[in-house]
Amino acid sequence: MAVSLAACGSAGQAGGSDASEPAEKKGDDLTIGLLLPENQTARYEKFDKPLIEKKISELTNNKAKVVYANAKQDATLQTQQVETMITNKVDALIVDAVDAKAIAGSVKKAKDAGIPVVAFDRLAEGPIDAYTSFDNEEVGRVQGKALLEALGDKAEGGQIVMMNGAVTDPNAALFKKGAHSELDGKVTVGKEYDTKEWKPENANANMEASISALGKDKIVGVYSANDGMAGGIITALKAAGVSPLPPVTGQDAELAGVQRIVAGEQFMSVYKPYAPEAATAAEMAVALARGESLDAIAKAKVDSPTTKGVPSVLVPVVSLTKDNIQDTVIKDGVYTVQEICTPKFKAACDELGLK
Repeated sequence: MAVSLAACGSAGQAGGSDASEPAEKKGDDLTIGLLLPENQTARYEKFDKPLIEKKISELTNNKAKVVYANAKQDATLQTQQVETMITNKVDALIVDAVDAKAIAGSVKKAKDAGIPVVAFDRLAEGPIDAYTSFDNEEVGRVQGKALLEALGDKAEGGQIVMMNGAVTDPNAALFKKGAHSELDGKVTVGKEYDTKEWKPENANANMEASISALGKDKIVGVYSANDGMAGGIITALKAAGVSPLPPVTGQDAELAGVQRIVAGEQFMSVYKPYAPEAATAAEMAVALARGESLDAIAKAKVDSPTTKGVPSVLVPVVSLTKDNIQDTVIKDGVYTVQEICTPKFKAACDELGLK
């Protein structure tokens, strides 16, 4: 499960392995703060929140309380939410940062107040005590490989559009780096964007601009860093009369993305098993709140730009295409066949044998 990773980072505060430890070890009567970054991406409210809450409850004999707040993509609001959690003296914080750099001051305030912080899904800066996410460069590599496979002979001499995520998200830079490591030298990148706030409407506008600049028949594929943006991209391609649609990548295995894969509109997504990531965050937070070591949980170490040697767990990812929907999101109980195969998609589902 854990993958050894040494991310590039300057020598900063070496607080990662030096966990904030309460004066007395605590039992099950804990309060854990959970701060998630936004509610536009379905995963946070549908999967991460309930999975983390359930695991924390299991680990504490149903005695711990989870205090939840969603920043709705507003870094300033998230700063205020951290301040509130500190004022309310939570025993530990799980934070998925809207802006990894902007959160650093708040993380330090929590640390100064004796509240350990687990960076969830994104590597927040500041003196964090633990980190769990997916191997984010591998996500980009998986996307890049899949796009090249879909393109086949069209890659040589063809040009693609790259729609990366938001610059405020350190994961977006890792996805981009991984994708470029696969795509560079094998296909021409005609246009490339860092998409503000990951918003589908921004990806849609960027795609419209790409089509105008490059010509609708000159784009052989689109690298989209996630499923939400893929939806905006595909809408722009359809509106421009592009047919057949070029292969478009994605990430997060959102229901709409899986349905587009079934329908043949989106080529792939990256399925990230949320349960092990959420469970690890819960285990880290409870252990840190109790003043316990993370040695049994985190076997890897990661460096952020400000903190060296952060105990970390990185969860593997899977390339999701129409060929393995049954063996991934359906088998793992993320979606039922009924949820995916609504009347609009029934014929396509029947073709794939999803019943």
